[in-house]
Parts: sequence; structure tokens; C-alpha cells
Amino acid sequence: MISRRVFLDHNGTTPIHPAAADAMRPLIEGLVGNPSSAHWAGRAGRALCGAAREKIALFLGTRPDGVVVTGSGSESNNHAIKGVAFARWGQGNHIVTTQVEHVSVLNSCRYLESKGFDVTYLPVDPFGRVDPDDVERAITEKTILISVMYGNNETGTVHPIREICAIARSRGILFHSDMIQTLGKIDVDVDRMGVDLASFSGHKVYGPKGIGVLTLGRGVVIDNLFHGGHQEAGRRAGTENPLAIAGLGAACAAVAEEMAPAGNRMEFLRKRLVHGIEEKIGNVVFNGHPIERLPNTVSVTFRGLSAESLLIALDLEGVAVSAGSACSAGAREPSHVLRAMGVAPELCMSTLRFSLGRDNSEDDMDYLLSVLVRVVPRLRKMGQ
Repeated sequence: MISRRVFLDHNGTTPIHPAAADAMRPLIEGLVGNPSSAHWAGRAGRALCGAAREKIALFLGTRPDGVVVTGSGSESNNHAIKGVAFARWGQGNHIVTTQVEHVSVLNSCRYLESKGFDVTYLPVDPFGRVDPDDVERAITEKTILISVMYGNNETGTVHPIREICAIARSRGILFHSDMIQTLGKIDVDVDRMGVDLASFSGHKVYGPKGIGVLTLGRGVVIDNLFHGGHQEAGRRAGTENPLAIAGLGAACAAVAEEMAPAGNRMEFLRKRLVHGIEEKIGNVVFNGHPIERLPNTVSVTFRGLSAESLLIALDLEGVAVSAGSACSAGAREPSHVLRAMGVAPELCMSTLRFSLGRDNSEDDMDYLLSVLVRVVPRLRKMGQ
């Protein structure tokens, strides 16, 4: 019998915010018309989606008409990269990205390579950060898109995208950023930062699963992934999901108000956890940039044991953590992010990620540390 449950996998997903649940609950039982319908029920659904879109746009720092609602963050990444590539194919066929992107970005780029595009995958430093000078050197006369994530989902390292945005803009190249892990943790202001296309995911910011957002700057034209009706101003076919849109709008509004104190609290708890692991466990390595990082993410390598064994041991004690990205958890291969940072394969397989959320407490950190103190020496002794 598990006496306590502690959820420390918020980079994998987040619980639905009470404000989002309140916004969604009446729509589950009530009638919400198809927002594309002309009758009274459709007009009600359309108004609901419009109001939520305004809340989403305000939180992201963009215009409501620049918000394209998608089905997930992965879809947003696919739409941004493939959409720009095919829309601008006549202008060039070269894309610049990094080796530490989310798999939805990397696999979109690999798909485009099979269609005749060229992709440069830039290396990162040992902290997992790309050098803007490397980005500039990679640009050719055929470059049509640069895609660099804002915050890394595995290590928490934050990339210098403002500098990269400036480079892209000076060369007339579109810039896309996967900003999924940063929303609600650090400041995001898409238009002010100069990001042409940005991807977001509802369930990473205390909204429902099954909804994402792609923002488009003024004048940015992309090809569609889906073809059909004229929803999302003709940019994504398919009946809108008012339930999820309302939930995400409410989550954005609530998280925007709470972000500063929540971020400070997560930073405090993260430092408490890091100090406790260093002091009580030892023989560990922390991955990612020490300063330019998300406030909630801890990637730590426990030398001398298997991350899978430790993950299972923690699960049995009621602690939910991750060995890396939830999207590649079943791969059983060394993390491509850690490998790009120069971490040896055997150490990659000894690495866990702890990602904190708005409801975590000091007691949670103390409980986790008490469990680690008991199980890590045992697993090391067993060679597991």
C-alpha cells in the first residue's frame, strides 16, 4: 500500500487547473453548438471560442487572429516546420535546427530530408545550449527556416532565442520556436521577442490534453497539414473543440496571474532538492545550464545504477518521475539530448528528470529525499 503520492513529472503533463475544470464542466453536460454553424447554438460556441482565444493570445503575447488552435504541441511543431518548408520551397530548401530539439521537430525535419530538403542539426555545448554564432554560420542563401526550442524538456536549459531571432530577422529568414516547456514557467511574449512561429501545448500549462497552439506572426504564410473546411481562418480544417479551447483559455488566464509566485516557489524547491541530493546522496551529476534554465526542472545522473531501476523503486514509493521525455520513454535508448551534450551512453541510462509543478511542497521534496536515501545505496550495492 502506497502511503503517499508525489507527482514530479510536470514536464510530461500537468493536472488540470481548477479554473480550467470550472470552465469546462458546464460544457460537458450542456449543449455547445458547432462554432461553424449559423444558428443560435453555433453562435454561442463561436463566442465561447473567441473569448478563450483572446485569453490565450494575451498570455502568449500575440494577437487573437495569430492563434491557430491545433490538436497538440507535436502537431504545432509539425505544422510550423512542414508548413514553412512547403510554402517557401521555391525560395530555398535549407533548414537550421539543433540536435536537442523535441522528437516532433527532429522527425519533421527528417521527413523533409526525405522530400529533398537539407537540414543542419547544430551541436550544443556541455550545458545543452546552442551558440547563436553557430546558427549564423550555418545560414546559406537557401535557408528558409531556423527552429530552436526555448526551454529544453529534459534538462531545463533555456536557449538564447532572442539573439537567434535577431539573426534570423536580419537575414530575412523565418524563425520558429518550440516554446512548449516554457509557458507558465518563464516569461513568454511571442511578438515582442520577434518569434515568427511558436508552438505550445495545453496539457503542459494546466489545461486539457488534446489541444495545442501555433502562433503566426503578421504576414507569415504556411501550407496546411489538414485540408477540409475553413476553420481557424482557413489554416486548420476540422470542427473546433470548444470544451478544450475553453479549458485552455481559463488555464492561461489563471496561470498568468500565478506565474511569478509559482515560479519563485518552484525555483526554491528545485534548489532545495538539488542541495539535498548533493548532500545526502552523492556521486551524482546535474545536467543542464546552472543559470539559464527553467525553474522547475532537475536532470540528475546517479552514477552506478540504472535509471529504470530507480524509477521503478520510486514508483513503488508513490513518487512519479521520468527518465526523460515522455514522448520517447519507451525507446530504451540513451537520450539524444544528453548524448548531444557529450554525456556517455551508460550515464544517460543512469539519469532521471524531476519536474516540479504549482502544487508541489517542501514536504514533497523531503519525502523524495528520504526515499532516495533509502533506495539509491541499495540499488548501487545490487549493481542495478
